[in-house]
Amino acid sequence: MIEFTNVSKKFGIKKVLNDISLKISGGEFVIITGPSGAGKSTIVNLLIGSERVTNGSIVVDDLKVHTMKPKDLQTYRRKVGVVFQDYKLLPQKDVYENVAFALEVCSFTDEEIKKRVTSLLKTVGLYDQRFNFPSELSGGEAQRCAIARALVHNPDLVIADEPTGNLDPKNANDIMEILQKINKMGKTVILTSHNKALVDSLQKRVIRLSGGIMTADVQNGKY
Repeated sequence: MIEFTNVSKKFGIKKVLNDISLKISGGEFVIITGPSGAGKSTIVNLLIGSERVTNGSIVVDDLKVHTMKPKDLQTYRRKVGVVFQDYKLLPQKDVYENVAFALEVCSFTDEEIKKRVTSLLKTVGLYDQRFNFPSELSGGEAQRCAIARALVHNPDLVIADEPTGNLDPKNANDIMEILQKINKMGKTVILTSHNKALVDSLQKRVIRLSGGIMTADVQNGKY
């Protein structure tokens, strides 16, 4: 369960979120929509603890994210998979190494890493490209690699922040199919997007933002 209670966020004197309250149950697929500057990415940053609330509280499975200390945040973030618009892949590492790296720094054995990374690359359809470097990937392939990396710690929550922003319609649809597959595996998925056609096609719960205010929360909603 994710719960935002009366969350506001200011940068200087500018209020980018204003009194946001919402609940997201485990296993839901929720889309947060709105134009650029609506506050979508700020919600993501608050949820992963890279920004702090100005007012209010954020609780994820009884963990008070808004008051976590840096050490606790580090542990919490391993339970959250995050996919960004710009992929954030390591250019000097191939596909396999990009996904494996998050396990290597946590001292997993080579056998455990191979088993988990191989399975994930097959899940996202990138096993045949496992030795390719990011510069050799298409945008869709790079985003699939980023999704595999986000799943490497088997998180219960996956956040995709505008993951199709740099992709053509076909690759965007492919990424949505993968996110829906992940959701069917029992994981909570939060997607931010301002792509109207994509949002309308998914027919999921839609939370709409405008100017930092939540203007709608609709099941099977549209942009």
